[in-house]
Amino acid sequence: MTESFNQLTEYFPICRRILGDNAWERILSALEHSEPWDFVQYISHVQGNIDVPEYLPDTALLEFNYQKFRRNPGSIPKVVDAMMVNPDLHLIPSQWRHLSFLFNSQDNPGQAAPEKKDSHVLVWRHPITGEVLCREALDEDLLALKLVVDAIDIKAAASGGGTPPGKLMAILHRAVEQGLLINPESGICRDPEFFPADGFSRSFLQTDVFTLQWHITQVCDLHCRHCYDRSDRTRLSLSDARSVLDTLFDFIQKMNARGHVTFTGGNPLLYPDFTELYQRAADMGFSIAILGNPASAEILDTLLDIQPMTHFQISLEGLESYNDYIRGPGHFKRSLSFLETLRKKNIYSMVMLTLNRDNMDQVLPLAEVLKDRADSFTFNRLAMVGEAETLSLPTPQDFKTFLHDYVRAAQSNPVLSLKDNLINLVKAENGFERFGGCTGHGCGAAFNFVSLLPDGEVHACRKFPSMIGNIKEDSLLNIYTASIAQKYRNGSRACRGCDMFTVCRGCPAVVYGMGLDCFESRDPFCFYADAPHKSKG
Repeated sequence: MTESFNQLTEYFPICRRILGDNAWERILSALEHSEPWDFVQYISHVQGNIDVPEYLPDTALLEFNYQKFRRNPGSIPKVVDAMMVNPDLHLIPSQWRHLSFLFNSQDNPGQAAPEKKDSHVLVWRHPITGEVLCREALDEDLLALKLVVDAIDIKAAASGGGTPPGKLMAILHRAVEQGLLINPESGICRDPEFFPADGFSRSFLQTDVFTLQWHITQVCDLHCRHCYDRSDRTRLSLSDARSVLDTLFDFIQKMNARGHVTFTGGNPLLYPDFTELYQRAADMGFSIAILGNPASAEILDTLLDIQPMTHFQISLEGLESYNDYIRGPGHFKRSLSFLETLRKKNIYSMVMLTLNRDNMDQVLPLAEVLKDRADSFTFNRLAMVGEAETLSLPTPQDFKTFLHDYVRAAQSNPVLSLKDNLINLVKAENGFERFGGCTGHGCGAAFNFVSLLPDGEVHACRKFPSMIGNIKEDSLLNIYTASIAQKYRNGSRACRGCDMFTVCRGCPAVVYGMGLDCFESRDPFCFYADAPHKSKG
């Protein structure tokens, strides 16, 4: 009996605790040389004949499956072609509720007693951590499983059930995160022909978040001296704008990614139907950010009631005198006041500066002003496009010196964020670990974001003319997969062969603004000692 005793005791510690030692030993005496499954069947059959809790058979079944997963290697595929149910998942019907608390006492400090009520319990092995888990199934768990097993179209299900499609997508995403479902890898991935494995983290080459930077209107309450486009573009109607969100939804589903919408302009809040469009983006399940000008607390409250935004970004161009010269009188003070409002509303605040020759020496002093006012402050180099042609960039040597000072200052001033791809060159010179650059993936143009203009034109990057399609004429999927978009994603030929290629590739908007070919020329500000001297490939 010893071998059977040891095996059953190891398999069913919860049942043993419930029964107590005396009852446990009597049952084991009746099950000499038995297997664990025999114990489950025995408890089910003798219920009523011996003094055992009524919920013990269901507990034994759960514990059997739980221990089986713990003892056996997983059979979970590493790569799948479509979303699927975790093969190491059991959905076990039960006549009792709260049984899973016996496995996870920390989830129920009050130790709710088992309750006679039909339920389902999930027992599964997490595909990432390998941990074996057990809990009572929620309604949304069952819905997620049904959506996948029955291959139900999300938008059709949402329409039929009067539910926002984003809510169903969120349910699926949570099920994936918890390991109940397995999702294919994101299709937002660099082409291995141009971005071979080079020792960098795969996170630089692949992302599961795709951003639509949507300039929904050209209308603006400012007239900045460095604006790259003041052209007259007709905005999309609300109906057409809603269709844009539909095509974004279809795109991220196809690419197994998550959608993010950054509303900008002009001033996006001046789009006549902005609140309705914001609501629709939230209903579709997209995270949302705003790049705009200082706004009223009332407008923020209206938007927050719909969905909190990931961040609100405004722009400052230097200290007060210079900033107001570029953006208009009083803008600096209004911006600092608005940053206080964002903090009170618990909205993450970002401040962006367009770096040129005349304001470069004001960046670090401005960072000190913003240290306790903003959550993040960084810069983009000026792209000499549009009205910005009247301004000038610093010399490459002065910019290099500035970058070294900036990286040094960022170590003690937490408001300073790292963005410009060439900061990686400073990191390399100082032996620091490299970072993801401009968008977390080096230049993200036509990769993890595209820019949509008010009239439907889609550009790889808004800072320079880089049209890759028109949303009114084609789907986002077709635009993204077109050869011209791929060309922008692959970066300049001059950078290929560089060991910084994955996280850098300079800034094509700066290259274009200096009269060079962004597909063939290296960023003129590049100072990397190991950069290739001629184009490769």
